[in-house]
Amino acid sequence: MERYDTIDALRAALGRARQTGRSIGLVPTMGYLHAGHLELVRRARAENDITVVSIFVNPTQFAPSEDFSTYPRDMERDLALLAQSGVDAVFTPGVEEMYPQPLQTTISLKPLGDILIGKVRPGHFSGVATVVAKLFNIVQPTRAYFGEKDFQQLTVIRRMVDDLNVPVEIVGVPTVREVDGLAMSSRNVRLSPQDRQAARVLSKALFEGAAMIEAGESDAAGILAKMTARIVAEPGVTLRSLDICDARDLAPVETIDRPVVVLVTAEVGPVLLIDQREARPA
Repeated sequence: MERYDTIDALRAALGRARQTGRSIGLVPTMGYLHAGHLELVRRARAENDITVVSIFVNPTQFAPSEDFSTYPRDMERDLALLAQSGVDAVFTPGVEEMYPQPLQTTISLKPLGDILIGKVRPGHFSGVATVVAKLFNIVQPTRAYFGEKDFQQLTVIRRMVDDLNVPVEIVGVPTVREVDGLAMSSRNVRLSPQDRQAARVLSKALFEGAAMIEAGESDAAGILAKMTARIVAEPGVTLRSLDICDARDLAPVETIDRPVVVLVTAEVGPVLLIDQREARPA
């Protein structure tokens, strides 16, 4: 496994590989890797000749009041996990490498980036789309891999690629969960034991909501009301948003007559968590 800290060095290495016609799979991450990230790596290795993982905690997707400075980081551990997983190249740029001057060019998706989590975190998806576009330009991957847990992010990236005719295949990978159902996240390490116990209510509510949909319940408002009641009854959990949306474009759904995704955002102690569950009506 080779590590590259600069754009020029990575481009040179991948350019040589690309000349021989080899496919490149990219897994963009912010580090502090867990089994969910490693599942993305596994898929990328299975479907490409070369696997590249980027580790970059992107400041432009954090608001001043958010947890950029406290976002968990452990580069040594991450590199060891990636070496054990058979990754070919790791891109670990610093902020000055990615943003050598103040950005005058950003990518904004409206309304897709302003709804749901975009309401809770204004500007977040502009930061995400912009840094992912930069990574696509740097790596020029054949395929790029994103977890379905961040379903709105996955939808944003797919739409950006379609709108801008970016020649990369976007691969969504199902959410990897802990034994008790909690979606794996780098932020989970910041949960206290009590918060960790309380956080389980999110996946439980999602699974129950999906079960209602798959059993034939079609009233989105009724399902959301039952899920909301379950979540808000859990001390230590502050519900920020709960939505049932069209699985294709995240349009709001009142009557469930098509595949949908149920999306939740909640604060558990000091940590903002997100989760999702797709469901099809009976």
